[in-house]
Amino acid sequence: MDVLHSQVFFPSGFQELFSAWGRFPDAVPFSGGTCLIRSSGFSGRGLFELPVLPKNILSLDRIDELKRITRTERYLEIGAMVSLNDIIALGKSIPEALSKTLNGIAGPQVRNLATVGGNICSIGRPFGGIDIAAPLTALDARYELRTASQSRWISALRFSSFGSSALAPQELLTRIRIPLEHWNYTICRKFHARDLGDETSGVMVFITKNEKNLLTDIRIVFAGSCLLRDKNSETFLEGRKLPLDRKDAVHYREMWRDYLSGMTKPGPLLKTKLLNCIESCLLGLAD
Repeated sequence: MDVLHSQVFFPSGFQELFSAWGRFPDAVPFSGGTCLIRSSGFSGRGLFELPVLPKNILSLDRIDELKRITRTERYLEIGAMVSLNDIIALGKSIPEALSKTLNGIAGPQVRNLATVGGNICSIGRPFGGIDIAAPLTALDARYELRTASQSRWISALRFSSFGSSALAPQELLTRIRIPLEHWNYTICRKFHARDLGDETSGVMVFITKNEKNLLTDIRIVFAGSCLLRDKNSETFLEGRKLPLDRKDAVHYREMWRDYLSGMTKPGPLLKTKLLNCIESCLLGLAD
């Protein structure tokens, strides 16, 4: 008897999930479904979109563990099936860089459907979400990845650098762990593409931490056609007094100019936009 295809599975736990996945290796985990929308052509009214569904689907909707949110003194842990709007609803419990970025993703109807895990795993796919990679990388978040036999943790920086290819076969993103630290200064900038396929879009996150008018930490991350974070420059301004000396601000910007000059992506236009934005953020610390 032939095995049926074009099926939707509704596992209630990880054991059922990986059992079905083992029998149907081509099955695709399904969360909010927003990442399954693909551009498919043009009509007389312009671009239209049609859903393209996998042959076999593993619905994650009944796995309660993926919908949990827990908080300790040091971390906030969010299940991969938590919607973007539910994260926003946590208010001041989440870092400002994350809340600002999430509010800039699509509209409220899409954010009600879109899940944090689905958004993260869509990085590197056509029309996939890139915005969330910027704040989670800047905040040193970590992701739990689970297979039928084991689980492992990976940094947001490493995962976002490889996109969905960071996942091994039949491996699932289950939790996001975000360190809870107080960042005194947060700037988020979204660069919009004029046309689909244009590489002039992405999100930049700029966060700093200070104690007693001394700058103790600075993070700049851009997520777009590539992921950018220059860890070598992050220590340069540590210990500098606030307001920041303008010469130090200019030197830091030039460090980023040198960093970007060695990158094939993004293109020249976006590199200029990034440098101008970084300079504006730094001068905000110098005022």
